[in-house]
Amino acid sequence: MYSNFCKLKPLSPEEALEEHLVLESIAWPKTPPLPSPLSLNNTSDPAHSTFTILPRKRGEQWYIGDKLEVMIKMYDFQGYPKKSGGDVLLARLHNLTLGAGAAGHITDYLNGTYSAVFSLLWEGSAQVILVHPSEAVTELRRMNKEEPDRIFFKSQFRSSLFTRTTTCNVCLRPTEQPVCNYTDLHTGEPWFCYKPTNLSCNARISNYNGGYKKNLTTMEKLFQRGVNMKVSIPASGPASVTILPKQKGVSYKITKKLLGIGGGSKPSGYYYQGVWRALDGSTVQQFNTSSAITQCLKGKVVHMYGDSTMRQWFEYLNASLPDLKEFNLHSPKSIGPLMALDYANNIFVTHRAHGPPLRTVNVPSMELHYIANELDNVVGGSNTVVVFGIWAHFDNFPIEFYIRRLMSIRRAVVRLLSRAPGTVVVIRTGNPKSFTPSGAFVNSDWYTFQRLKALRAVFKGFNVHLVDAWEMVLAHHLPHNMHPQPPIIKNMINVLLSYICPQKVG
Repeated sequence: MYSNFCKLKPLSPEEALEEHLVLESIAWPKTPPLPSPLSLNNTSDPAHSTFTILPRKRGEQWYIGDKLEVMIKMYDFQGYPKKSGGDVLLARLHNLTLGAGAAGHITDYLNGTYSAVFSLLWEGSAQVILVHPSEAVTELRRMNKEEPDRIFFKSQFRSSLFTRTTTCNVCLRPTEQPVCNYTDLHTGEPWFCYKPTNLSCNARISNYNGGYKKNLTTMEKLFQRGVNMKVSIPASGPASVTILPKQKGVSYKITKKLLGIGGGSKPSGYYYQGVWRALDGSTVQQFNTSSAITQCLKGKVVHMYGDSTMRQWFEYLNASLPDLKEFNLHSPKSIGPLMALDYANNIFVTHRAHGPPLRTVNVPSMELHYIANELDNVVGGSNTVVVFGIWAHFDNFPIEFYIRRLMSIRRAVVRLLSRAPGTVVVIRTGNPKSFTPSGAFVNSDWYTFQRLKALRAVFKGFNVHLVDAWEMVLAHHLPHNMHPQPPIIKNMINVLLSYICPQKVG
């Protein structure tokens, strides 16, 4: 449960049950309590830990289509085996020569042992990364429970006489100062500001990122680059395998069923020769020229909503299509609205940032629009594409807040698809990123991964498409980044366009 000063709106019995089920489905293993002062002696140490590729039966060779299992054993800084789970691990299989990469699915056995499973599609080397020791997760959990307002926001209020600035947030700590309630009337999304002296709540004119609270932890040792944060775990024995062509007479087809791994999680794809290939039986087409992209988007209206990782897609299309001209709306690039039009081919592309919380520059409060409200204003139809990505600005808040935002957006998606069933709806997931030791408390991959699982749970079974940015970044050889580099963005756009213009069968 979150802090008692962070009160979210009551839910209906049905919504409360769904929230409970989502929380259960994404529950992380129990992690150890932390002593103060902290010693690293009993915490997970990547340098002492190892991973081992499990061998085939005696005399057997590896063939394309086989599954490769890697066993990971965690040890502490004293060299003793860990006895509990909860470490945050990433795994991938890669071959730079082939431009190939695939993410592995991690299973936690809750006793200090983990496995990563891959399907073998080419020769490659395994890599296992400790993102955070389980003890760090204890502290990350505490921070979201006790310090959800560690990123804070500011709003300006203005009258004809003077200007005031106050603090705003999803959760405001009780003080003697009155509070302005800006909870959205349609979606119920909460937002509050301390009321400025001698000014009305209606006098708010802008919103911006106010900063970060400092010195909120004494556990900095758990977040050290090169020591225990995003550090590779060494292999015990070979880290690579040699794979033979598939055996004659053996039918082999890459499908999600073949790659289904424990817990219901299935890889969404892999890279080969730098190109992302899907594992659901569909074809990711290659839109390598501006004319190919134009042909796909001809006659289409594409609405994009979300954060700066979503704006990357708008900017990619804007740069790739010479006839797509952006209007100068004199709005901040970081939030929009942004619009571009190819008049000859009847292509219209827009982007608008999601509503608060939004860590960005000073923007007019009138430009803070919630995605659900925007979707309710979309007519929709077979020539309309709606794309959204919402994740990066929610890491430091209670997960319940994010789940409720997703449920609100989903209700709007259902309304949109009910009135216009032909509308294509695509969701971009979050992705692994780089972060500093201090930045881990607001940008940790563990926070993002938990929200990725919540997103999948909330939209499971609905008529939407996912672009799995998590796997597409994890499987690629390029460094993790909040804003993935151009080769990854190109592959993401190919997946998006393949949803919009699926390959015709027959």
